[in-house]
Amino acid sequence: MLAGCGAGGSDAPRQQSAETPRSQRISGPALCARLIARVTGRVRTTGASELSGLVLSREQAGVLWAHNDSGDAPRVLALATDGAVRADLLVPGARNVDWEDIALAPAAAGRGVLYLGDIGDNAAARSQIAVYSTPEPRLRAGGGVLRGATAPAQRLTLRYPDGAHDAETLLVDGATDTLTIVTKAYAGNAGVYVVRRQPSREPVTLRHAATLSLTPGSAITAGDVSADGSAVVLRSYERAYVFRRRGAEPLAHTLRRRPCVAGTDLAGEGQGEALALTSNGRAFYTVPEGGRPAIRRYAPSP
Repeated sequence: MLAGCGAGGSDAPRQQSAETPRSQRISGPALCARLIARVTGRVRTTGASELSGLVLSREQAGVLWAHNDSGDAPRVLALATDGAVRADLLVPGARNVDWEDIALAPAAAGRGVLYLGDIGDNAAARSQIAVYSTPEPRLRAGGGVLRGATAPAQRLTLRYPDGAHDAETLLVDGATDTLTIVTKAYAGNAGVYVVRRQPSREPVTLRHAATLSLTPGSAITAGDVSADGSAVVLRSYERAYVFRRRGAEPLAHTLRRRPCVAGTDLAGEGQGEALALTSNGRAFYTVPEGGRPAIRRYAPSP
């Protein structure tokens, strides 16, 4: 069972974005204290009723990238934290079979790259899954909604070494240049699978790297790595599990460590399948599925 408090490692952020001012920096495992939830806005479009992925931009302050679940076109939305739509963009070269999570990591040139996890598989029947990547679009400086398309996506086709799995969590780590997929785990054991970020014309086999023992009935529906690399959070419908990372260790090593449980109950949100950490890993945003869903920010009380 996931319980207790994460061990070791410095919590000092290696970088700080405008999202968290210096006066609000908190030492210690902040997310495992009592958290206060604040509704920052509601998503202002009827075209975002099944949001299942969320990530905070590292370079464009106050911008959350999101996408819908299966049934939608292959597109990404940029949302302001108050719910205003900043961009609605198709992703050329991508197909939305069952998009379940979105992540962001820097490229070699420093510009952010969006990763879209087409990894959902409710029936555990897909022989292959896919992760698409495309450079993070630049939004209009003067406001307004950016429409059109992203740059063409690159597709990495993946398969599991031990049969199909349903998964809703994609983690991307620039420090170790890896993609990590965590399976949903209805039966209580979530698998952690990894692969190096790489261009490949042929399907690549994931490597099983760890198993998380969960309370039976728990299901991991989203996750994120903080931009400074210090924290990893996985969420279920009811709670968030916080892992303290040691340096630039592989994420699979971090996830083998016992986490602490964030000091809040997420069950009241509704069907929650999205979570985005702030840059220093000491607050996070969520958005549930449903019409005009509320964006919430969870952080320790001042």
